[in-house]
Amino acid sequence: MRIAEISSPELRRSHDQESGPHSHTLSQIESSIKQLELHSPSTILPEALSSDLRYALTQLTQLAPFPNSVCLSIWKLSYRLWNACVDLSNAFAASGIKSSEEHAKLRQVSADLLFLASDVVGIPSPAFKCASFFYKTGRVWHDLNKFDLASSCFEKATDLVSKVEISSISDNDERKLVLNLNLARSRTAWEVSDRNLSIMLLSRSKNALFGISENYKALASQYLMFGKVILSKNEVSGVNEALKLMNEALELCEKGLRIAKTTEETLALKDLRAKALRFIAAAHLQRDEFDNVLKCVRVLRDGGGDQHPSLSVLAMKAWLGLARYGEAEKELKGMVINKGIPEGVWVSAVESFFQAAGTAGADTAKSVFLGLLGRCHVSAGSAFRVVNRVVGDSGGGSGEGSRVRAKVVVELVSDERVVALFAGEEASKERTAMHALLWNRAAEHFRSKDFQISAELFEKSMLYVPYDLENRMLRAKGFRVLCLCHLGLSQLDQAEEYITEAEKLQPDIASAFLKFKIYLQRKDHCNAIAQVQVMSSCLDFSPDFLSLSAHEAVACQSLPVAVASLSHLLNFYSLGKPMPAMEVAVFRTLVTILTKETGHASDILQYIKRALDRVSEIGADCFFGKGEVGKREKNWFAVNAWNFGVQMGKEKSYGLSAQFFRLASEFYSIKFDADIEDYNLMVCKSLILCVSAIIADEKQTNSTLLETEVKAAIELSDRAGKILLSSSAISLQDEHKETSIESDFIFMHAWSAYDLYSRLSDMGQKQMLLIRSFASSKSCNPLHLLQIGLDASQGPRSNPEVAGFALNSCLSALLASPSPDYQYVALILRKLISVSTIFKGDTDDAVISIYKQAYRIMVGLKEGEYPTEEAKWLSMTAWNRAALPLRLGQTEVAEKWMNIGLELAKKVPGMQTYRSCMEDFVSGYEKRFRELGNGENRPIMVS
Repeated sequence: MRIAEISSPELRRSHDQESGPHSHTLSQIESSIKQLELHSPSTILPEALSSDLRYALTQLTQLAPFPNSVCLSIWKLSYRLWNACVDLSNAFAASGIKSSEEHAKLRQVSADLLFLASDVVGIPSPAFKCASFFYKTGRVWHDLNKFDLASSCFEKATDLVSKVEISSISDNDERKLVLNLNLARSRTAWEVSDRNLSIMLLSRSKNALFGISENYKALASQYLMFGKVILSKNEVSGVNEALKLMNEALELCEKGLRIAKTTEETLALKDLRAKALRFIAAAHLQRDEFDNVLKCVRVLRDGGGDQHPSLSVLAMKAWLGLARYGEAEKELKGMVINKGIPEGVWVSAVESFFQAAGTAGADTAKSVFLGLLGRCHVSAGSAFRVVNRVVGDSGGGSGEGSRVRAKVVVELVSDERVVALFAGEEASKERTAMHALLWNRAAEHFRSKDFQISAELFEKSMLYVPYDLENRMLRAKGFRVLCLCHLGLSQLDQAEEYITEAEKLQPDIASAFLKFKIYLQRKDHCNAIAQVQVMSSCLDFSPDFLSLSAHEAVACQSLPVAVASLSHLLNFYSLGKPMPAMEVAVFRTLVTILTKETGHASDILQYIKRALDRVSEIGADCFFGKGEVGKREKNWFAVNAWNFGVQMGKEKSYGLSAQFFRLASEFYSIKFDADIEDYNLMVCKSLILCVSAIIADEKQTNSTLLETEVKAAIELSDRAGKILLSSSAISLQDEHKETSIESDFIFMHAWSAYDLYSRLSDMGQKQMLLIRSFASSKSCNPLHLLQIGLDASQGPRSNPEVAGFALNSCLSALLASPSPDYQYVALILRKLISVSTIFKGDTDDAVISIYKQAYRIMVGLKEGEYPTEEAKWLSMTAWNRAALPLRLGQTEVAEKWMNIGLELAKKVPGMQTYRSCMEDFVSGYEKRFRELGNGENRPIMVS
């Protein structure tokens, strides 16, 4: 506002008539003011202007006091400077430019000039006019956050005004200035955190209301503003103070209403009063004084029919605090009807209601939100906030409350109106956020095995994925995860539909693998195995998926599929690519899987053979690993080959048993750092069992080994023999060294080697050396020799020398025992007689010696100790052997046999009758022999 020039006789005098020491300084000030008046608002104020003016003011101050004419000149210059500042301020405001600090400095100079002139004769209320300059300058400093300078201006203005008695002030502008100064000082003190001074100044302002309703409103507004600031900090200690300030505002409004004269004044005060009541209710809400909140709301509604949007929110929160959810729900639903409620307010109300009511309020939150959609514009951001509040705290748990919330969200986000909110590029950010929210909650339910809710949430999240090329991969990902959900629910048809859609969008290894899982759950092994090949042809294929396929197949008890997956995985190891596991682990897993079902011995044998071939190709360290790890892996294959050999032997599958034992020997032969001796022993045992199984298989299948097969078996047997003879395994010569291999294995080796040698010509001598060596070992026992003797004494490949040696050695061992088993002794004697009879003839003294040996054995035995039947057999066969010599006239030989038979009969109980006949025949024979001399005699044979 421009102030008119002051008319005065002194002012009308010519300027050149003025004289004195201050004229030059005034001229400098006027020059600077003219420069300011000519300044363009579009350029920045030069700092030199305020500096020059401040310097001139300092010089002028030193020349005070001034005559009235000079004071008038200073007064005029002050107003010119102020008006120039006003013009610039208006120009800046029109251009949208904020006032600068230079502008405030110029105003400060203007106010100081006016203050310097002091009282001027002829100017009414000069103190108030000067105070007004300082007040307005202080406001400028306040806006620039220069609170110390602002406070200084307000204080100077207050000092000027305080010299006037308040009761004598009649001008409304001057009255208003007194109040505004107190309010301004209070605001400035508040800004510098001098709260006590600020509140004191507000209290002092009550003395400057002058009974004007507008002043009451201004002071009440300041009280309310300070109360709101304190309340907004949400500090428990500040709520009481905020309530005091707002109650002061409320009381001032009440007083102002009593003196208001116009309708406009009344309405303004009522609006302020309602505002104060609303904030008082908010303060009570912070203190959990819910009844007081409802009282305030009731006063506002009943008194003036206030329909402010915050009332419903305050009332709803108060009812929620009192746990009266029915009344809170009514307030919330009432907000749907009130079109004046801003979007942010009702979204916050829905959030608050759901937060308090929890799962029970989920349906209400949904219905309120959908109701709002029908009556006003709702942004995508607000929709997201509501959905996030309903589902955000569920945590994806498996509880019933979580499921209820999820179901409400599913219904909410699938509503066409809600989906439409997220359409278009302007809502792309919110659409992405909604998709992420639904996806994450679905994932949490999936991890909790709640596949039904998870599937519904994943499906609804697809509504927030645009149908464009950019989101093609995201849609494919959604279809894949929906396939997983339906797999978890065993809804295989739906799962296949989703994965088919995913393959259309993005044919990759993940989709191929999920289809593989569907085939597995259907027990469709053929298609599952074929799908393994399909996965291998995918561009993003990696061998890890074959390992994963095998794992899934084992979990589904689809062992053929697991075997096919791992078998296919083995093909990649020779390509030199990085693999998910060591090759030995794949072979080990394959063998383990095959053992879970019977009837896979041949397959197990095949993979163990392949493992051994790979060891030969890449080396033991590369295949098994180094150190203890490699040793354990090697032992695993060796032990399992051994165990399968034993198992096949028990099942009488001797052909497979032989192959397994052969593999076991090869694995045990692989050398690692320690325990070489133990490994050699296992190699030896494996070879012995392998050869034995080959011979057993021949007998079982009633076939004959080819010569090449026999030689190969002999090589294996010889390898075992060398180990048996080595110092690291066993010494057959050293009687003081304990054997470290079971005697049964040594016998088995000797027996098998003997059998194999018998198949080749010119091996008799080697057979004998073998059996002699075995017989001399500490591992040999009589029963072993008996078995060898029996085998060597019969069959097409018999060896009488070996038979005789083995049987005699066995007999000697038995007789050396403290308690011989005469059943075996009798059997050996019979076999020795048989072997000697067949291969040496009847006249051989060796046969007679065997009978005599039998007699000597029976001498001294208790009755029945020697098998009676065997003794009878010896006696009778010996007697009968005399028949042929008698016919041939070989009397001496005949007499030997008859004597042997008679002597043996005397040792056998129950042969008295036979013995009497024999004795009678001998007596008659001797009588007739004496009578006839050397004539022919024909004795009667005893049967």
